[in-house]
This record gives sequence, C-alpha cells and structure tokens, in this order.
Amino acid sequence: MTNRSAAGASHRAGPSATVFGIATAAVLAAAIGLQVARDRAYQQRERETERILYLRSGDTARRLAFDFDALAADTYWIRAIQHYGGDRLAVNRARKYELLFPLLDLTTTLDPYFTIAYRFGAIFLSEPAPGGPGRPDLAIQLLQKGLVAQPQKWQYFHDIAFVNYWHLRDFKTAAQWFHRAGDQPNAPNWLKPLAAGMLAAGNDRASARLLWTQILDSDQEWLRRTATRSLEQLNALDGIDQLQEILRRFPPAPGTPFSWGDLSRRRILGDVPRDPSGTPFELDPTTGKVSVSKASPLWPMPSLGS
Repeated sequence: MTNRSAAGASHRAGPSATVFGIATAAVLAAAIGLQVARDRAYQQRERETERILYLRSGDTARRLAFDFDALAADTYWIRAIQHYGGDRLAVNRARKYELLFPLLDLTTTLDPYFTIAYRFGAIFLSEPAPGGPGRPDLAIQLLQKGLVAQPQKWQYFHDIAFVNYWHLRDFKTAAQWFHRAGDQPNAPNWLKPLAAGMLAAGNDRASARLLWTQILDSDQEWLRRTATRSLEQLNALDGIDQLQEILRRFPPAPGTPFSWGDLSRRRILGDVPRDPSGTPFELDPTTGKVSVSKASPLWPMPSLGS
C-alpha cells in the first residue's frame, strides 16, 4: 500500500456518477491485473508499444480519473516501477528509462501527497548508468514538486540535499538544503550539524557515512538496501587507499608488472584482496592503480575524498 500524507479521494454524489466511478475503478484494477499477467507471459519479449506513453498530461489524467485520482496514481506508480525494473534488468537492449520521469510526474500530479513516489522516484532517477538514467536534475525537479504540495516536509529537503551531495558533488548547495531541512518542524537534530560539517570538510567520507547510517533507520527496505550498499562502497574506498599505500611502500622490482601474486610471494599480502562484496579488487599491472571490479555489485563507485 502506498504511503500518503492526505486522506483518500472523495466520491461524487448521484447514482450515475457512482456507477461510472465503480466501472472506472474496475477498469483500472483490471488493467493492473492484465499488466502483471502479460509481464509474466512475455518476460523475454518487449514490443515497441510498451515504450509508448499515450497520456503525458497530469491535468488531463486527473480529469479522466474523475474522483479516483488515488487509484489512477497507483496504476501509474506500478507502471513506473515496472519500467524502471525492466530496464535495469535488461541485458539485450539499451537501458533507456525514457518513460520513468513522465510516469512519476503523472503519478504525483494525480496524487500530490504520494510520498514514496517522490522519494523512491528520486532515487530511481538519480541512479547512474547502467543502474538508472543518471538524471539527478530530474530527481530534484520531482522533489521540488513535492515541496509545493507539502512545503514543510523535511524529508524532501533532505533528499534534495542528498542528490546534490551524492550525485552532483555540489557540497555547498547540499549543505544549504540540509540546513533548510533542519529548520522544518519535527526535523531530526542531526541535520544541521551535518550541514555544518559538509561546508567545513567538503567531500569527506565521514559526512557520507553519517548520512547513510541515518538512512539505515528508514522504514523502507529499498532505502535500507541502498544505504547498506553505499556504506560498503565507502569501506571499499578505504580498502583501496590502504592497498595503494602498500603498493607505494612495496613496489615491484624494476621491469616487473604490478600483481597481487608478486605481493603474495613476497609475503606482503596473503590472498588476493577483496572488496566488501567478496569480489577481488582489480590491479592495473602498468600503473599499480587499484579499483573495484566492474563485476562487483559495488560498481560503479562514487568519487569521494578520504
């Protein structure tokens, strides 16, 4: 069930409107069921018509939905999740995500208080390729739309700050939004210290750890999984720093390539070092640069300072 901050939609009076409303609800429910059944039957195929969104105007969608805006919003939200998940898991075609923002825009126009659509949608939009469209600008646009409906919701301020910090690397703007989040009613007391630390230190991993650790307490499983992965990425960056220092102190003999085997034979390291996911780190034999493997679930990595 969706997480909303407003009560459900009201129904128009009169038997004709009631009958029509019931019919509309039945059609929308049937459409959801049909979509699920079709997805199961055609998991390996995708037709071009599935990439078409016939209705893009939220105002038009609201008029067509009559008093069943919330149900229509659920339908578009389900389709947004299917679109994102389908492109993220695709292996035989380009991952375009071209309908993701239009679907989220329709969802939140039909239901301006659809909190999950704003917050999860921003995560989906911000995710860099190939895991997402890499559009933090659209993520911020979506969250600012949420602030129009709920101008004192600190979570939206927080999420805009986070997108600026994590994806755009704009620490000054991120700090400003974190500070504004801390000014909102019922905001947690760690927001303003986080803003101050970010302004002072810039792109430090300590701020990132604090931020992701707070998100670990979210009541949403998706956010918790994202926070766990991001904390593992930060640990991987720490591991890379340690390995680079070892390679600096114990370089190979002149004319010998860098390799984990060389370090192992000299008993400087034991087994091949692995990132927190258990995937071996990659070592460039020419430059000695250590990196997370593209085969690792932690790739692509953020670029954060120490």
